[in-house]
Amino acid sequence: MTKTWLKPAIAGALALGLASAAFAATGEFDDMCAMGLATGKQVKTDCSVSEEIGGKTYCFGNEAARTEFMKDPQANIAKAQSAYQQEKSGG
Repeated sequence: MTKTWLKPAIAGALALGLASAAFAATGEFDDMCAMGLATGKQVKTDCSVSEEIGGKTYCFGNEAARTEFMKDPQANIAKAQSAYQQEKSGG
């Protein structure tokens, strides 16, 4: 009888995990850290640290990267965009 609660509990935990994944942010630059790109680095993120600017979501590897990026977001977006385009074109 103890096992009768196990299946619903596992199903509930799985459903909650899937629902959480569905709400994860999807960001610009294939979820790469925008500040990383702005400084010439490629840092893949899960987008758990992000900022919405102009209707677009920018992801960061950590809170410090987000804070640094937000000191001059427009300039950093331009740098990140340039680096991302260069990477995508194989350069």
